Amino acid sequence: MGGLVLALSHAPAWAEDQAPNAPRLLVAQMAPTVDASIVEIEVVALPGANAPAAVPDSLDAILTVGMQRVPATITCAAAQSGEVALANPATRPCQLRLPNAVVASEQASESASISLSLDEGAASPHYLVPSRAQRLAVAAPAVAPSGEETAIAAAPEAKQAETGIVLAPSEVPSAKGERGNAFLDNLSAYGPIYAAYGPGTNSEGRIQISFKYQLFGDPGDVGLGAPFVNGLHFAYTQRLFWDLGADSSPFRNIDFMPEIFYLQPAVEVGDGLSLGGQVGLRHESNGRDGDASRSANTVYIQPVASVQAGDYTVSFGPRLFFYVGDLSDNPDIRHYRGSTGLFAEIGKPDGLRLTTTSRLNFGSGKGAVEGELSYPMDNIIDTGLNLYLFGQAFAGYGENLLDYDRKVTRLRFGVSIVR
Repeated sequence: MGGLVLALSHAPAWAEDQAPNAPRLLVAQMAPTVDASIVEIEVVALPGANAPAAVPDSLDAILTVGMQRVPATITCAAAQSGEVALANPATRPCQLRLPNAVVASEQASESASISLSLDEGAASPHYLVPSRAQRLAVAAPAVAPSGEETAIAAAPEAKQAETGIVLAPSEVPSAKGERGNAFLDNLSAYGPIYAAYGPGTNSEGRIQISFKYQLFGDPGDVGLGAPFVNGLHFAYTQRLFWDLGADSSPFRNIDFMPEIFYLQPAVEVGDGLSLGGQVGLRHESNGRDGDASRSANTVYIQPVASVQAGDYTVSFGPRLFFYVGDLSDNPDIRHYRGSTGLFAEIGKPDGLRLTTTSRLNFGSGKGAVEGELSYPMDNIIDTGLNLYLFGQAFAGYGENLLDYDRKVTRLRFGVSIVR
């Protein structure tokens, strides 16, 4: 049987005008049991300023398994007193029985990632979870001659939750985002993040950082069964071209690429076939003025299909983009970059991966192709650095905005932390 990773998701903070009076419930800690379908949960009641709070007999919850949302119920044991006096918190032991669909997902994989959130539709009481998600790994027993033994490994941020959360009677924890970075879990990697070097050119070094932010909903709660607005994202990519061979090693060009897009994660539509994609608006500029200024705005759509080929996943999809707005800085950019592209990728999650992107103007015959090859460094030598060996090749027009009308060939090698 595979391992189970159960994480707490953030619930929305209560309104400022409700905070002093509204009762709240806190999921304090989780623990596995010998029964793989049951998780023990401690629920804490935090009273409001003017009224005591009570731990209910049951709580509605949502389990997110991949892109599937499964309703579940947390049931609480009978308590001597479910209601507590003002300013005094109370705890109550509860259990979450994992639905059959969740247990089946856990059994079918080596590590099933499951997110737990309380029902957001409830107006009161207001639900809270720890400011950092608690991750609890339950591994399969190595030996079970007379009964199952469960090994528990908790992430560092959950160390306090293992022994329970200490609540001061005179204080109520704040759910303000600025204190606990409540929305940081909505931030994730977008494009590859790497640093690569290739000598002999005026842009020897190339560095890229890229991230996206889910604007609405619980982290990762996107796609089928989730609210439509949860698919809206903001993304930012910055690409730096570094002339390391010149005096003082200046950056030859820096491309800034903010965008807003709607994401539909891949959904299985057939035997081993998944379909997904995104549509968005991207702004590109290099932050320069005068003759060196470059900018372009594009609306794009990119469907992606993925199929399994043994241990490898093959993904591919066209990209169509349309220029909008002012192109006075580079009026002929379409001539060199075109309005069509193609994405193709083959790789293993823990092995070699090859990614290619291309763009082409069928009328002018101009365009470019770029390939990136990556491999986990720890597969070669145990460094503990969680890095990928990274190789990159580019041939064609417009490796960066400044040189959109120059044809170049580049070969670089380096490391990446996201591929």
